[in-house]
Amino acid sequence: MTLLLSIFANDVLPIFVVASVGYLLARFLRVDVKTLSRVVFNALAPCLVFNLLVTSKISPDEFGKMVLFTVCVVLGIGLIGRLITLPLRLDRAMASAFLIVIMFSNGGNYGLSVNNFAFGKEALARATIYFVTSTILMYTVGVFVASSGQSGFRKALTGVFKIPAVYGVIAAAVVMLTSTTLPPPVMRPIELLSNASLPMMMLVLGMQLERAAKPENPLLIGLATVLTLIVSPLLAFGMVNILGLSGAARQAAMIEASMPSAVVTTILALEYQVAPSFVTSVVFVSTLFSPITVTLLIAFLK
Repeated sequence: MTLLLSIFANDVLPIFVVASVGYLLARFLRVDVKTLSRVVFNALAPCLVFNLLVTSKISPDEFGKMVLFTVCVVLGIGLIGRLITLPLRLDRAMASAFLIVIMFSNGGNYGLSVNNFAFGKEALARATIYFVTSTILMYTVGVFVASSGQSGFRKALTGVFKIPAVYGVIAAAVVMLTSTTLPPPVMRPIELLSNASLPMMMLVLGMQLERAAKPENPLLIGLATVLTLIVSPLLAFGMVNILGLSGAARQAAMIEASMPSAVVTTILALEYQVAPSFVTSVVFVSTLFSPITVTLLIAFLK
């Protein structure tokens, strides 16, 4: 019990303290979360990804395994969710909402911070691979699921090229493959923006949760939460063993796959009108219960 309390206090609670500040800013000062989210998405996240990749020691083999792990977990939990929705006879909108909310976890705002506090920079660097890969999947597979096949997949695919973090990965790959050493006038601004990204992500998490509404359809919300916080980690545990991930990669992979539902799924739900209130409720409830499951997982991984 002492170990669990120590892990919660040191690795999880700080994230929610900062998120609470964001919540209060949104609730009482009406700070615009959309503007802050754009700053994180377009400026800070790509610098974080670039900085972590070029300053860490990740082999091409490990990089590929992390990408494969992400694809397998996201599609795997989606398949499980789809099989569960069949006997429930959900309408198309609710079925799509159910799938996107269990497939995509909050690996950015929440997951990167947990990895940083619990396991350090090497785990954080590997977690960014999951984060970028899942973001690409969200704006392709996620858009396709949310639109129920009505929107052109080509349009979704072109959206990938509008994700700045993707260019952070490409730039980092060029630097690593060419063994280029960037001068301080280039690296220091990138490092400053990178260092600002995690606290800003935590603030945005709290500001986005301030929008949560009263939960509807509690049984379905509970089922989605169980799939997100319990079934997904179990699936991830099987995949890390199959792929032979160990050390920092194992820790990062497990933590990223065990995060609550991604806040950005509410944007997809609103955009395509697939039960947005349900999606927002799952994000809120899964985030609310996540400190319990995440604390237990960190203790297991340590």
